Amino acid sequence: MEPITLREPVNYQPDKPWATTGCKGRKPNIVNTLHLDSDFLETRNRHLDAKYELIKKNEQRAETFMTEDADIILMAYGIMARVSKKSVLEARKQGVKAGLIRPITLWPFPENIVKEAAQTAKRFLSIEISMGQMIEDIRLVVAGQVPVDLYGRIGITPNPEEITKQIIALADREGLR
Repeated sequence: MEPITLREPVNYQPDKPWATTGCKGRKPNIVNTLHLDSDFLETRNRHLDAKYELIKKNEQRAETFMTEDADIILMAYGIMARVSKKSVLEARKQGVKAGLIRPITLWPFPENIVKEAAQTAKRFLSIEISMGQMIEDIRLVVAGQVPVDLYGRIGITPNPEEITKQIIALADREGLR
């Protein structure tokens, strides 16, 4: 579990005849875009695209930890971010400049922070309790500038020592220590 910060609730009552309101006091609505005007649909989709771009611009959130001079940047969220933070500190004790980016929002993905880190980092290492749900997002953002590796376990939470071993092995293989 992760803590969240909730914004003030908005009391929104849709006044559109097509809005899904649970059919309280009215007959069910069926929305069928095949019967809508194509100019309306295009205008609506352009509006939504602009809205999504604004969200991407203003709502990206991530915490960075020791990334300023990091050669290897770990990316992890949830419990793996807390575990990885300890591994970053241990790797630094062993002579590897490691850092961590912890996405707070996965959509929009914190691409601005990742792009900035990719300017100086030598490698990224995605730490996941899966076989790579986030690695593709990282690869898309760094666009081949920096190699991206994965350390994923399925159903097992790796301990800090396991992750530190991965960081050290990667650093040794790439001559980063």
